[in-house]
Amino acid sequence: LYPSIIRTFRIDPLGMARPGENPLPGFLQAHFSRDDHILPELISELWQQRDQAKQRINKPLSQAVKIIMNSFYGVLGSGGCRFYDPRLASSITLRGHQIITESRTWLEQHGYPVIYGDTDSLFVLLGPGVAEAQAQATGRELAGRLNRRWQLKLQRDFHIESFLEIEFETHFIRFLMPTIRGSETGSKKRYAGYVRSGDGEFELIFKGLESVRSDWTELARRFQRELYRRVFFHQPYRDYVLTTLAALRAGELDDKLIYRKRLRRRIDEYQHNIPPHVQAARKAAKVGRWISYLITINGPEPVDNRSSPIDYQHYIDRQLAPAADGILHFIDDSFERISADQLNLF
Repeated sequence: LYPSIIRTFRIDPLGMARPGENPLPGFLQAHFSRDDHILPELISELWQQRDQAKQRINKPLSQAVKIIMNSFYGVLGSGGCRFYDPRLASSITLRGHQIITESRTWLEQHGYPVIYGDTDSLFVLLGPGVAEAQAQATGRELAGRLNRRWQLKLQRDFHIESFLEIEFETHFIRFLMPTIRGSETGSKKRYAGYVRSGDGEFELIFKGLESVRSDWTELARRFQRELYRRVFFHQPYRDYVLTTLAALRAGELDDKLIYRKRLRRRIDEYQHNIPPHVQAARKAAKVGRWISYLITINGPEPVDNRSSPIDYQHYIDRQLAPAADGILHFIDDSFERISADQLNLF
């Protein structure tokens, strides 16, 4: 969304410095020249290259060009950039917020409830019993109608061509937004859902959850993916949780418990509130830029120099429980209740 906003609304350091007559309004009192600019032209050229990559079905190149285009906003909002100005970044983000908000209102006015939205996407509820082909067709139709709506609005309000490209991206057959612990509502950019791939197979998509975060163990990632799969498809899940707990306590999953984190400074530069990976690095025989460590009953210890037993309760409380409770409370269950059932067996 952000590159298309730069291109459509001519957001540019030069254009803001020399707005000329009849400029395009931004935010925070910014105004932009309709003709005297640089970034919108660069975005336009990159856009053409990405379209060509898509036509050649060159996904790596298409993704690379997309990252370059998205970086334009990133540098304009960074204090380290010589062109940094809060008016530039705000004219992008606030315009994006306006577009998302008005698009959401339009969808809901036309009978399509929006259950979630973030900086550049909206999730629309179609309801039960909608066939895959119908969902795909509805998604494409809504995207087309929204694009036409914005074309007319921008021509009427600003006399500019709209380069906004609202696209239908994915139909989630099942969708879940786990809550943050202690909260009753879902959190932004954290969700999971099932989609049907081109070959007809089901694919589980995670965004912002433990299974895709590098600071979580392989145990948590595997456990969460399998648990969600079972719950989504109404398969038995309690035995899976109990089996995982038993295997963990028996030491059968030790190779899945390793944390791996980067050292961003020299070890001696950490003086206060020393994080676990630094504590482990101080005990390592050899220290590089990355440290692999385990949590033991005596605290963090490096994998290659561990002398204490693993603290399995840590992994139960800090890895398995958070990964499970994001979905279990939606089906009136909890990790604590299931694990208590295991203890009652002994």
